[in-house]
Formats: sequence, C-alpha cells, structure tokens
Amino acid sequence: MAASRSGSYSGGLRARRRDGYGLYVYPNTFFQYEGEWRQGKKHGHGKLLFKDGSYYEGEFVDGEILGNGLRYWASSGNTYSGQFMLGELHGHGVMQYRDGGKYEGEFSCGMREGYGLLVDSDGQIYQGSFHKNKKHGGGKMTFKNGDKYEGDWILDQRQGHGELHCADGSVYEGQWRNDMFNGQGTIIHCSGVIYDGLWINGYPAAQAKKIVILGPEVIDIIQGSSITLHVQLQNEEGEVCESEEGRVLEIWAGIRDHQIRASSPTNLFELIEEIERKPVKTPFGFECISYPLMDATSESQKLKAAFPIVSKSGFAWADLSIPKRVIEPESGSDTMHGAGDAPSNQDVFEDERPCPPASQRVEHGCAIFRNILLAPPPANYLSFLLVDEVSKKGGRKPSDRISAEKAEKMTVLQEKIGDSRSEMTPKRRELKNDQCSMKNCSVLPGKYVLMVHEVTIPPFLGKTLPPAFKLLRVLPEKTKNKKATSK
Repeated sequence: MAASRSGSYSGGLRARRRDGYGLYVYPNTFFQYEGEWRQGKKHGHGKLLFKDGSYYEGEFVDGEILGNGLRYWASSGNTYSGQFMLGELHGHGVMQYRDGGKYEGEFSCGMREGYGLLVDSDGQIYQGSFHKNKKHGGGKMTFKNGDKYEGDWILDQRQGHGELHCADGSVYEGQWRNDMFNGQGTIIHCSGVIYDGLWINGYPAAQAKKIVILGPEVIDIIQGSSITLHVQLQNEEGEVCESEEGRVLEIWAGIRDHQIRASSPTNLFELIEEIERKPVKTPFGFECISYPLMDATSESQKLKAAFPIVSKSGFAWADLSIPKRVIEPESGSDTMHGAGDAPSNQDVFEDERPCPPASQRVEHGCAIFRNILLAPPPANYLSFLLVDEVSKKGGRKPSDRISAEKAEKMTVLQEKIGDSRSEMTPKRRELKNDQCSMKNCSVLPGKYVLMVHEVTIPPFLGKTLPPAFKLLRVLPEKTKNKKATSK
C-alpha cells in the first residue's frame, strides 16, 4: 500500500502511478474510491463512496463521472440511474424518489429538462416538457381526483391554451393563466350547462346571478285561461347572460298558506300538518303552499282525468296505473270505515291525464314556459274553499269527529267532513253536494304566486340561482263577459 499526503492507496501501479484496479481513500477520509484506474486517474468502472452513506457507481473517464451510472443520496433517499456529465445528471435517466414519486426522462445540469414522465407521491401523472425541474411547455396531466388536462404550461402552472376533462364529465377548453381559467373559454358542465365567453380567475365574467320573470308586477288572467311566462337569466347589472345556456328551470305555483289555515276546521288543519307540505317563503311577506299546475296543451278539461296525490314536496298528478285489487276491495270489506263512498279510481283514470308543466333548459340566457294552466283545486283544497263558502252563507262548519288516523286511509279528502252517509245532516249533505258540483270547475278566482326556480343537478359551478317570484291574479270568468258586453 502506498501512502502520501494525498491519501492512501492500495492497488495496481504503473510508472509509479495508480493503474489497474485499486482502493483510494482521500486525505479528508470523507471520500473513498474503489475501481479502475488509468495513468493515475479514475477511469473505467468504479464506485465512489461518501462518508454519510451516499455513493456513485458507474463509469469514469479521466477522473470525471461521465457516462452511465447509479447515484444514491443518503440524506433524501432518492436514487438516480442514467446518464452523467462531469458528475451531474445529464441526458436520459430515471429518478426514484423516496416518497414514492418517479421521473423518467431528460436531465440537464442535474435538473429535469426536456421531455419526461413524472409520477408524484399522490399518483398524479405528468407527461410532457420540463424546464429547470418544472413543467414547462406542452404536456398532459392526470390529477389525483381524476381530472385530465392537456395543453400549455409555464413554470409548473397551466398557462396558455388547454383543455380540461373533469372526473365528473365537465369539459373546459380555452385560455389559462396562473393555473386558472382566464381569457376566452368554453365549459360544458356535467349538468348540461354551457358557458362560452370570458373568464376571470376561474369564474365566468358574465355569469348569471338572478332569474327574472318578465312582465308586470301582478299578472292578471281570466279564470280558466293559460299563461306564457318569459324568463331571463341576468347578471348583477340586469343584462341578459347570452353566453350561458342549459340551466334547468322549473315553474311552481302556490296559494297563500295562512288564508287556508285560518278558515280550516281543527281536524283538517291537523291533516295538512300530517301531509308534511313545507310552506315556501315569498318576497311578498307571506308563505305559500304548493298549488298544482298543468300543461294546457295536454289538459283534457276534465278533473277526473287527473288524480291528485300528495307527497312531501307538494301535489303532483299520478301517472301510474293502480292494481285492480287496490281499487276494487274484496266483497264485505269496508276500506272507507263508514265515511262514505269514495270516487272510483277507474273513473279517475278513464280519460287522458293532464301533464304538469315540463322544466325548461335555458337557451342564450332565456327560457319560455308556454301554456301554463292552474289546475282545478285538488280535493283537499276544496274542503278548505267550501268551508269559506259555507261560512259566508251563514252555515255551520263541519264537526270535528274524524281522527287523523282514519283520514290517512281516505283517498279523497273532501269525503272526510261527514262521519258517514247515514249520519249526514242536511247542512252536511248540502256541503257534500256543493263539493261534487265543484269537481269539474276550473281554478277559483283569487291571488296565487308563481315561482321559477333552478333545479340544475349538479349545480353549475356549485351554486344555484335564487328563485324568482311573480304574483298572479285570477279574475272570475264573468269579468270577461262584462268586458265583452260593454263593448
């Protein structure tokens, strides 16, 4: 073994120079090399070890790390296998990070540079161009939430033109800046909403903020007439959002809640509570409960063609056939518990059923609800309305003998006022006859509330527009006749 101020060496010598295979320990003892030598320099295959546990193993040329090799960093736990230039990562190689990430591609002066494939510790995948270790240029990225982006990058941020395919099915194509939608772009949301216009920091510059029902503050119609509503989506300045389309709007009608409750017998009030209709707050200072609407184009003008059913969300028109065993009980059974004869469901479904108004998708910021018709009052509404009529005539309100439990088993609530047909008083019989005469009437005159609300699912950009309200006043049909006579 030869020792000198320059360190200690054991191995092959030629002309007093290290040559062949040998082990050299540097003077500061931090470095140690074992491998091939030529003319006193590391040359060929060898391994350079560091005192902290790091090392390089691979090719040397004239004392420099040059060629292919393996580098391990003890401090970070990272491992690189690939090409080197003067001790730096340079050329093609694979970097395996201790946290589970991996990069395979081009390096320059120890940094990712050029084309490569990067998988980070979260499993996100980027394939494209790099500059100084950062995503830069064109590239594709698959994010951990399933989103996929293809387009331009600048220093690890999406910038320029790009296309994003979200995991929920939404697609955006357009300009990016600072990793956000910025500039002109188009999004096709998974809900079907489309916005084509200017974006600022991830949000549409001309985004809809409110629903507006056009027309006077109070809309007057003649009893039994249909109505067409024109609706717009507007921004905060009141401009129509023509860049947006596809939101789903639904129309709803309501009748003032306290008017019904104030005139209702106690037992009927309890029945309403059991139905679990939730009142809707209006901007007019009162609450409403839902009132059924129909599409006038499919309405048959016969109430028996529509069978009102009650759900937690309000009233709807039944569109399902009822099994015969349900509508025709076995002989001797008393499904009505002595409360009177219920209308036959077979009669109810004989004719064409009217359809509720269909929801509308917005086109260029506008939507139209055509031929909307307030339906004849459902059976349970008739009970309330008839009580008012009887009170006006000086009649007596029906007795409160029906329990809530029995009432739940009755299909039509107007049959619940009397205890049984055999026990009817003349006044109750008169009230029952009045109910039957009103079965085929149109909507009763009075004030109603129309609401247009958004039902887009899922909400566009996570927000639903606030509903719009309009007062509707139904005038009696005789008003129309008077006007015609005056002419």
